[in-house]
Amino acid sequence: MEALQLIGPFKQLLTMEALPLKGALSDSQLWITEDAGLLISDGKVMATGNYASLKKEHASAKCHELKGAHVCLPGFIDAHTHICFGGSRANDYALRNSGKTYLEIAKAGGGIWDTVTQTRKSDKETLTKKTAKLANRHLKTGVTTLEVKSGYGLSLDEELKMLEAIREAHNEVPSDLVPTCLAAHMFPKDYEGTKTDYLQELAQKLLPKLKAENLTKRIDAFIEESAFSSEEIAPYFETAKQLGFDITVHADQFSTGGSKVAVDFGAISADHLEASTDIEIELLAKSNTIATALPGASLGLGCNFTPARKLLDAGATLAIASDHNPGSAPMGDLLTQAAILGAFEKLSNAEVLAGITVRAAAALGLKDRGKLAKGCLADFSLFHTDNYQEILYNQGNLKPCMVWKNGNLVYNKHKT
Repeated sequence: MEALQLIGPFKQLLTMEALPLKGALSDSQLWITEDAGLLISDGKVMATGNYASLKKEHASAKCHELKGAHVCLPGFIDAHTHICFGGSRANDYALRNSGKTYLEIAKAGGGIWDTVTQTRKSDKETLTKKTAKLANRHLKTGVTTLEVKSGYGLSLDEELKMLEAIREAHNEVPSDLVPTCLAAHMFPKDYEGTKTDYLQELAQKLLPKLKAENLTKRIDAFIEESAFSSEEIAPYFETAKQLGFDITVHADQFSTGGSKVAVDFGAISADHLEASTDIEIELLAKSNTIATALPGASLGLGCNFTPARKLLDAGATLAIASDHNPGSAPMGDLLTQAAILGAFEKLSNAEVLAGITVRAAAALGLKDRGKLAKGCLADFSLFHTDNYQEILYNQGNLKPCMVWKNGNLVYNKHKT
């Protein structure tokens, strides 16, 4: 066993423990320890509590004593990103701001297909480097775990190339990358056959290979007019479930229907939900499927936010993710986006912070992070402030000064 480390004192430590998974939260439900310390060993949390008391009880621990006021939070978890891609879609952004719609741009040769074309031209090494670079950018903002989707390959070989690049990037960065196969992102324009043929080919040839090579445990699909219908996607999801994959869904972004598929198939999460009505909200609230809001897409497209307030009040679980992608969500700053969503949807600090920590962990099926409890990963960030409220109040302008992953200091603002 590694020697014990004691880190602190923190002016405030928010462990994010003991919060219910579902429904609304008040700030009074947050556990805040003053003058706190964090005892870690072998990359995991051993104990939290008063720093002076921990130091006295564990005299042999190696102390990492801090100067000045700090607030400590669990490492953020970004449960929905597309940071493995080639090229840029700056032209799409300019066209949208000039009045063109997302679908109009796609029909004119832009949109997802543009990124598919550029990603196919990129070799695996290039994609690996770009994914690692963006993951490290997220790490500096406190994100220690992030999901990364394929979906810009849209052929068996190209999807495998993307997922292999994501795996290789994971080995090059301190943070954890959770791969997801999104081969059903849209129907590839160069495919000779029908949508049904394409999905059958994925189900029969790609999914077993993903399983055999352990490239992912998660299967996603975009249910939308520009992608696949609820009826078309059902056999594909059935095969994925039979093979033991977790299901997640791009749902209700521009039209409804996706969230019902997510609930029907017991999906771990339904992501987007900007178009969800009271019907979909009630459906999600009564299920175990986690509603994941993607404010970055709303900001990138200039559209409505996910009805986060209504979802929470109905009893749903709300996670918040960045949707970092080259087209609809180029910002890629989870903390900024979560703070903005909170302001527009009137979310408590507890609801926003839970949405990017413990509830985001649940959206990825991860029970060992998102909170600083005994046995959990020692993933955490320190902010130079004496009041945790300042973090969201500054709407992303107050960034971490230090980030720790698995008990190791992986980012120090003052030494970069």
